Amino acid sequence: MRLTPKYRWLPTPFRSLLLFMVWLLLNQSIEAVHLFFGVILALLIPLLTLRFREPQPLIERPLLALRYILLVIADIVTANIQVSMLILGPKRRLNPAFVRVPLDLQHNLPITILASTVSMTPGTVSAEVYPSAELFVEGEPMPQRYLLIHVLNLTDETELIESIKQRYEMPLKEIFQC
Repeated sequence: MRLTPKYRWLPTPFRSLLLFMVWLLLNQSIEAVHLFFGVILALLIPLLTLRFREPQPLIERPLLALRYILLVIADIVTANIQVSMLILGPKRRLNPAFVRVPLDLQHNLPITILASTVSMTPGTVSAEVYPSAELFVEGEPMPQRYLLIHVLNLTDETELIESIKQRYEMPLKEIFQC
């Protein structure tokens, strides 16, 4: 991976900050020696592991990412209430189904976040992303990818797909600018 001069010594600033904070928390100290080794580890670990990582898009809009997290938390609470009412109600109201959601996202990190978001929201579970990224041949156009999800109670497939795309996928495209 080739780095621009801006990121040559600090290729992943957020990861470096996280490593530094974890080091200080593990040592429960802010003495000079711990600060020194925390900085050294925060700089060296990302540099040494850089060649093992696939390039992923960076978070270009952190405030939108924070808004996305708050939206997901609110959706989790709301979905918990809805699923509780479905489960405690008569079972004949349940209509489980698998749904294929076409993805506009191309990078693995935003797709993983989308799949995790769907799985964290009660009543839906991500089952698979297909075709798999390993099946792509470099240089050839990428075929349409889908997120296969299982829904506990499907009422309208088109509405569900549009809801996932508008509520979760569109903000992720803006957050990662992809």
